[in-house]
Amino acid sequence: MKQLEASEVSLHKIFSSDFDFSIPNYQRPYAWGTDEAMQLLDDLAHALDQNADEPYFLGSIVLVKEHNSPPASVIDGQQRLTTLTILLAVLRDLSPDHGLAAEIQNTIVEPGQQLMNREAKPRLTLRPRDKDFFARYIQQMGGTADVVNLSDSQLDTDAQKCVRDNTKALSAELAGWTAERRSALATLLNARTFLVVVNTPDLDSAHRIFSVMNSRGLDLSPADIFKSKVIGEIPDSAENDYTEKWNDAEQTLGRDAFADLFLHIRLIKTKRRSEQNLLREFPDQVLSEYLPQRAREFVDDVISPYARAYEEITTATFKADYKQDDINTWFKRLAQLDTSDWQAPALWALHKHRGDPAWIETFLQKLERLAASMFIRRVYVTPRLARYIDLLRQLDDGDGLDAKAFDLSPDEIDDTRARLSGDLYLVTKIRKYVLLRLDEALADHSGVTYDFPIITVEHVLPQTPGKDSQWLTVFPQADRDKWTHKIGNLVLLNRSKNSEAQNYDFDKKKSRYFQGRRGVTTFALTSQVLSQSHWTPTIVEQRQADLTGILFEEWSLK
Repeated sequence: MKQLEASEVSLHKIFSSDFDFSIPNYQRPYAWGTDEAMQLLDDLAHALDQNADEPYFLGSIVLVKEHNSPPASVIDGQQRLTTLTILLAVLRDLSPDHGLAAEIQNTIVEPGQQLMNREAKPRLTLRPRDKDFFARYIQQMGGTADVVNLSDSQLDTDAQKCVRDNTKALSAELAGWTAERRSALATLLNARTFLVVVNTPDLDSAHRIFSVMNSRGLDLSPADIFKSKVIGEIPDSAENDYTEKWNDAEQTLGRDAFADLFLHIRLIKTKRRSEQNLLREFPDQVLSEYLPQRAREFVDDVISPYARAYEEITTATFKADYKQDDINTWFKRLAQLDTSDWQAPALWALHKHRGDPAWIETFLQKLERLAASMFIRRVYVTPRLARYIDLLRQLDDGDGLDAKAFDLSPDEIDDTRARLSGDLYLVTKIRKYVLLRLDEALADHSGVTYDFPIITVEHVLPQTPGKDSQWLTVFPQADRDKWTHKIGNLVLLNRSKNSEAQNYDFDKKKSRYFQGRRGVTTFALTSQVLSQSHWTPTIVEQRQADLTGILFEEWSLK
């Protein structure tokens, strides 16, 4: 029988000779972005400010590993181990204490031993395409100072770009810390940070464990526990009615969305970030206000109305005598963001102002401007959440549509404008949202929405014109470098990418790639290009100015 082991292991032991981590080539590449990396640092910083004796758990990893044998193939946990290594490398290279830097380096690279004829080797080996890069710029002393200056053209893979971007973000943040606080963080990582390590010598077993750990079963959720507490305080004569109300709310939203609703309710009620899990916080921070005497009020005034509002927000099905379509259009726009923390203020608005659709419509316009700016600027979760908490506090204080948290500072406006004016195509997470938002503005805010299974962002001037292409004559290298990835050179298509068609010359590309079957296109943004007889740097430059100007006006970024 295969022996399975699971245990809590400190990072001091994780990054030691007990483990020799490697990422199998079949695994996906390193993919954590700055959102995840900065959130990890923020969580660690929060733990640093808490009880010094409290252990900090970073989750679990799954390994294929023989008992008492260091080689460990990482089945689940690559992103966390890689980012921790980057964080340690940044702490190492920022440390003015050479002794501390050397100690941190020993957690990153196992020291060689001349007497034992052993060479130094990394504690973690990435996939073959990225391992040498990681060794040079992260696992080598001083390497982080070099990697942050590398351009995209010097990087071979998306994983290497993630390594560079996360190193740059972590370095910028930690450089603002005192040396003493950075040293304390290194001590926290070494002494009281733990991972749950699950290892088995069998690959199939490891994959089964990974699947079970990441599946969502139907065990009791926090919502089930809260239900038992609330319904248990309701008199027998009304218990069935209130159980039915609770069940209706859960069935309407679905089990997962209903569970998420409690996170939003907690934030609305407490207006502070979570420090522990929901099961521990919600009873003390929310239920204690209602139980035992006001259990029915909790269902009537909290669960039922917030569940209704959450359904309307997530499905864009708000009903009203007027402004209904406008409000639902704002919900559809917001739903395209890759964040959901805007939903708590939106829930507050529907709960408090359901009878005033004009107020709600103005509120959502302001909310979308704020959310879009933070999305475009890639503001990570902690400062983003802090902004929404400030907004909720101001709303509860009666500031309403004049709440200062809605306002963008001059620096925030300048940064948003700069990112919209830059190489938008290269920022994968925001480009489609920005272009769809722009396309809607070009369509004169007709409430247009697209329900295509595929929407892609494409270049007019291709990224890599063929050596005999007319593009090389019309666009010299300097112009290609300047305009290829900017808004002025981008269109939307409702079809999959075609590597051959992407490099067609302009006339052929219009007729065979950009047009639909009937010679037209669905997108206003793409129709503009079809009306052009040729495509030159001058045209792209003017289009860039026109399109960014529309976005600046749409989001009041003047």
